[in-house]
Amino acid sequence: MTVALDGEGLTPTGVAAVVRDQEPVSVPPEARTRVRRARERVLDVLDSGEAVYGLNTGFGELVNERIPPERVADLQTNLLRSHAAGAGRECSQDEVRAMLATRINALVKGYSGVREVVVDHLVTMLNEGVHPVVRSRGSLGASGDLAPLAHLALVLLGEGEADYGGDRLPGDEALAAVGLDPLALEAKEGLALINGTQLTVGKAALAVVDAERTVRAADVAGALTTEVTMGTTASSAAIIQDVRPHEGQAESARNVRRLCADSEIVESHRNCDRVQDAYSIRCLPQVHGAVRDAVSHLREAVEVELNSATDNPLVFAGDAFDARASGTDEATVLSGGNFHGAPLAHRLDYLTAAMTDLAAICERRVDRMVNPNLQEPHLPPFLTAESGLRSGYMIAQYTAAALVNECRSLGRPATDNTPVSGGQEDHVSMSAQSSHHARTAVDHAATVVGVELLCGAQAMEFVDDQLAAGRGTTAAYDAVREVAEPLTADRELAPELERASSLVVGGVLEAAVDGALSESLE
Repeated sequence: MTVALDGEGLTPTGVAAVVRDQEPVSVPPEARTRVRRARERVLDVLDSGEAVYGLNTGFGELVNERIPPERVADLQTNLLRSHAAGAGRECSQDEVRAMLATRINALVKGYSGVREVVVDHLVTMLNEGVHPVVRSRGSLGASGDLAPLAHLALVLLGEGEADYGGDRLPGDEALAAVGLDPLALEAKEGLALINGTQLTVGKAALAVVDAERTVRAADVAGALTTEVTMGTTASSAAIIQDVRPHEGQAESARNVRRLCADSEIVESHRNCDRVQDAYSIRCLPQVHGAVRDAVSHLREAVEVELNSATDNPLVFAGDAFDARASGTDEATVLSGGNFHGAPLAHRLDYLTAAMTDLAAICERRVDRMVNPNLQEPHLPPFLTAESGLRSGYMIAQYTAAALVNECRSLGRPATDNTPVSGGQEDHVSMSAQSSHHARTAVDHAATVVGVELLCGAQAMEFVDDQLAAGRGTTAAYDAVREVAEPLTADRELAPELERASSLVVGGVLEAAVDGALSESLE
């Protein structure tokens, strides 16, 4: 499958397909036409001799410095070199591929003014696996993700470094390996390549995909915990949700009912003397549902941002709007603030908080399965025979607690402000930091959900084997047992924690459960 980058229809799922499934990308003819027209407008403005930010002026505080025509190309090259000043860990291959895909999609909207050859070089790099070495820190989220994108774009000049075919190569050698020559940038192109939100939105798109899977997997894990702790699914009844009709809450409650359908375990204690379950089980729909709604809120912004023009200045047709000459110019170049990451930053901070809460409720359910002071009588301490001699899943719960704590340490919003560029750029978003925090929270939450799945499957070993579990929870148990055998003696748990987390974010658990539930309806 080829993913068409046309500036209009890119989705988080499409980003994930390009990034993780290595799906090739293409730019359709209508998008190429827009790119060529925008370039013609840039040339028209240059011919007019008018001072236009980023075309023939300096940047930031140096905006009033006029650049002579013969040095305009040097201006763009110097921009990339000077702005490639990132620090910290290198971006992962996934992050770099997401940046490439989203930058191409923004450029082909036709408001950036680059030549078609620039787009083609980026497409070839992405399709052929030339991954620039990008430092992850340095962005302020306005004027976009400048430093990371400068590292990304520097390879187009044959400079910087890139990973290709398992080797790290100088930029010019990496381009040559896929049949490309280094580019000599022309007016506006350097600025168009780095002025945008592509590190933020690329990571946000992947976070949306993974967070959605993690919430759905948490529903599965919670349903499994409900069964093995002899909880009730009555708190997920539709009539309860109907009188507080939050969409996410209703979806999580519906999932629990589906997952536990036909459960003889739940039925076996329907008339027991327990009045209510603990909040971590009884309030599952409310908490999971609120997280689901938070992820949807981010998805909404990401889908808009993926298909937006986020650099500055933007190039429009002359009759679109002209603040200088009432629409009489052949082209209009307008400075604005579409590079500002606030629309993503706030929602990413929201996601961090929501995923922290999801991890927290999952960890509390883990504790109810392993804690001798809270367990049901049929469960042994820490889910192991000969407890005392053995520690079982004791430390798996420690790990879950540690991850929850780290997520909580991210709880202060990354959205903040430190003025830069001599005060010209006096309010920034720090959206890249928000994306880093959100990514950490999603990853940690997925691992905690994996811990709950492992403990739920282990707890099932101590449930009366004459009682059948629900259709969905049975499929979940089977999926867990594909990556972790029953715990019959103490063993190193780290590898299976990693495999259980992969079950969650890789979609394997979801596919297994959905398949089982679909079969039951046939």
